[in-house]
Amino acid sequence: MPFSFTKTELDGVILVEPVVFEDERGFFLETYKASEFKANGIDADFLQDNHSRSTKGVLRGLHFQKPPKAQAKLVRCIQGKIFDVAVDIRADSKNFRKWTGFELSEENKKMLYIPAGFAHGFVVLSETAEVVYKASGEYSRAHDSGIRWDDPQIRVEWGYHNPLVSEKDKNLPFL
Repeated sequence: MPFSFTKTELDGVILVEPVVFEDERGFFLETYKASEFKANGIDADFLQDNHSRSTKGVLRGLHFQKPPKAQAKLVRCIQGKIFDVAVDIRADSKNFRKWTGFELSEENKKMLYIPAGFAHGFVVLSETAEVVYKASGEYSRAHDSGIRWDDPQIRVEWGYHNPLVSEKDKNLPFL
């Protein structure tokens, strides 16, 4: 199997670790294989890929799209290192307002699957970081939403007290 799948404490959020084949030439790994993902509880049809580059201390999030355009995401860091976070925003969930976070980096090559119904964000830990992610739906400005990164009811432990946050993200509401 080219991946290992680890369920997290939040139902549906899965840490994915690819098998990496390395030798003197470099490395090779599969980053996505629909049959393997489906067999391990990830049955999303990914329709859009996104790529961002950010500098140290930049915090992006917490973002999501409202139904009926809600998106699942498969996030990985291809350069540098980030702390990636998923927050359960499903009002009927036993884990409502709870969060989980993982370090994703070019070294560990881990990926985080975040189902629809979760907000997503990350903070950059290295000098720069490039993040790519698959989304199960196309971007819809009309359904674009988010919650403040420093929501006092969620209390994500980002590891930064004064991250660099966009004006849009600074003005997001609390959950």
